[in-house]
Amino acid sequence: MRSIRPSFSARRGRTVSRRLSPAFGAVALASVLALTATACGSGDDTDASGQASASAPAGDGKITIPDDIKDRLKEHGIDLDKWRDGAWKNWDRDDWLREAQDYVNPIIEGLWDPDRMREADDPDRAVDDSDLADDQGVTDPTPEPVKAAAVPTTYHANAPEAGKVFFDSPEGTMVCSATVVADPAHPGKSNMVWTAGHCVHAGKKGGWYRNIAFVPSYNDAGMSDRELQTATKEQVAPYGVWWGDWAQTSDQWIAQGGQTGGDGASYDFAVIHVTPEEGGSGKSLEETVGSALPVDFAAPAVPKVESITATGYPAAAPFDGQKLYQCEDRPGRLSLTAEDPTMYRIGCTMTGGSSGGGWVAEGSDGKPALVSNTSIGPVDAGWLAGPRLGEVAKDVYDSVSGKFAGQ
Repeated sequence: MRSIRPSFSARRGRTVSRRLSPAFGAVALASVLALTATACGSGDDTDASGQASASAPAGDGKITIPDDIKDRLKEHGIDLDKWRDGAWKNWDRDDWLREAQDYVNPIIEGLWDPDRMREADDPDRAVDDSDLADDQGVTDPTPEPVKAAAVPTTYHANAPEAGKVFFDSPEGTMVCSATVVADPAHPGKSNMVWTAGHCVHAGKKGGWYRNIAFVPSYNDAGMSDRELQTATKEQVAPYGVWWGDWAQTSDQWIAQGGQTGGDGASYDFAVIHVTPEEGGSGKSLEETVGSALPVDFAAPAVPKVESITATGYPAAAPFDGQKLYQCEDRPGRLSLTAEDPTMYRIGCTMTGGSSGGGWVAEGSDGKPALVSNTSIGPVDAGWLAGPRLGEVAKDVYDSVSGKFAGQ
């Protein structure tokens, strides 16, 4: 175990792992627009001004902007006409670092076409395991690797709550894994998705990512990368593309999350509220996919958990990010600092791209429930760690549920 990669989102074709995307707390002024369309897989396409080069959105590029957002943009001195004419294409890194109060993610219809989804990268970050002090908290021996098993197709029949999160960062198009979870305010009709904090917000030195969208049962038939090159959008996203109209992460992730080993990992979780890209049939996400997992914020302590199953779309070698995998193992404990909660850790060979994927165990009521999500793992694979969900996670979850309770 040489280093820790807290964000498992896969950046294809890179040998150096970097941090994926963060969660919700600071939003860049440019992120208020939430409309950049950086070139797929081009983490290095920047000009002398530090702005990412961009391609036009796929499809008709129709942009939906609520009136209250228009007013906020005008307050910041943004010329909406110039912005519509192409100003949204530029991702200014300095602007991105400025703080704004709200998460905003206007829909660009057709932006996430099959090619853009297939080529999305994983911004991992590497961490030296000297960050893990032996005398801080409780850490069990490193688990033996558990070989990730391919989920049988169709994925929807075997893991209907699983899917992929896509988003744009200053480094290019990125990807994480995520899970449809129940909404206490809308039983049976949830539009809530659980993922890692670093999949929505960059942490203490960044802001919100843009163009965040969720695709349940991505590549449901398990097509190869070659087959996906000619696949239709319906084949790639059989249950549609769902845009994040709100997202929230922990204050701790926003304040502590960073590029170095495991910073903020104990609070690396987020909830995204989604809406269908094209209006859909009026059904909720849960009704559309037919399932949503409950979240257990009082799961048993590590020694009492018999087994945890982690699910995700690993994209770093030897995987390609196009297929769904799972690992099942009895968890151990991982303590990053004496002050932060101890994390779950399991043996697993999944790599970048699996970040944010759900961890399922028998909940306090004896039924399957989401108890964590993938946050960190070693660069050379072998194990994964995820935050134990407690009061802070419940506050994030309840806040998102409450925001849409009357809608």
